[in-house]
Amino acid sequence: MTIRTEAIGSIPRPQELIDTIIGHQAGRLGREALDAAYAEALRDTIERLEETGSPVLTDGEQTKPSFATYPLSGLKNLAPDGVAIPFADGHVRRLPRLTAGPFRYGVHAAEYLAAAQKYTKRPVKQAVISASALSLLYPEDGVPGYSRELFLADLIHEAETDIRGALEQGAAAVQIDFTEGRLSLKLDPTGGLLRSFVELNNQVLDRFSAEERLKIGVHVCPGGDQDSTHSADVDYSELLPLLFEMRVGRFYLQMASEPDKKRILRLISQLARPEHLIFIGVIDPIDPVVETAQQVRDRVVEAAFFIPGKQLGTTDDCGFAPFGDDVSTSREKAFAKIKARVAGTELAARELGF
Repeated sequence: MTIRTEAIGSIPRPQELIDTIIGHQAGRLGREALDAAYAEALRDTIERLEETGSPVLTDGEQTKPSFATYPLSGLKNLAPDGVAIPFADGHVRRLPRLTAGPFRYGVHAAEYLAAAQKYTKRPVKQAVISASALSLLYPEDGVPGYSRELFLADLIHEAETDIRGALEQGAAAVQIDFTEGRLSLKLDPTGGLLRSFVELNNQVLDRFSAEERLKIGVHVCPGGDQDSTHSADVDYSELLPLLFEMRVGRFYLQMASEPDKKRILRLISQLARPEHLIFIGVIDPIDPVVETAQQVRDRVVEAAFFIPGKQLGTTDDCGFAPFGDDVSTSREKAFAKIKARVAGTELAARELGF
């Protein structure tokens, strides 16, 4: 037995790709140039992830506008003035607002997975956005002729299709990004919003068999855009009990940046069930210092005191560039951190006798 290790997802895009996207949006470059830049960025990302020794790869989200909004590509029934997400450094990201029904995905995640699989023979996991995040597209004052109930029914169907398509395409795992989970406790400290999010996501998950759910996981973190968070000031212990009510087989949990790791690891050990895989964050994408393999090893050994080795995995706290224009972390640094995670996990496995 060894200790599993997987990335969360996003890798900073090459500057050439960012420049090409800007040129295309400005009308200076055509679609052919954009597609070529996407393909080269994806090929290079897969190749460099293989060089880190990563046993399971991702597409680095090179062709996604963001981890949250990829399903909205090409949709015409959206306005830009939706829910605002403020970050600690003062910058704000804003979701679109739905203006008309019905709601359908413009792109499904299986397309990204299929593109990545062409460049590698290694297993590839696929990240998808949660139904709860996309539920925020529906405005408080409603949409004429399209009730919230109809919207949620359509959303649940589309979210199921997104996950199922990735599984059928051969994803090693499907990771539901649920960064709004911790943020919801900042917006509603009573936990009511968080509970409604968990219940909505479980309506999607209930459409899968118990065996299928073993390959489906959920990722939570306090945000990580432009080296800033949106909810790190929310106590992790307020999130975890409800999070573990989500009917998934895998949990990808930010931990490297957690100030009181032992307290949270102890809580995780109380909440996790025997069938769960627990991927503990051992790399902090926001920290400008590249972790050493020895630091990673020590974090894994600490986690193994609380989580049985057969259930333990390692990951990064968050993606390195969840939005396509985020250049706060260099591409070189991201790969160096991933290499340290892989090497440190291997050191820990040997020390623990796995």
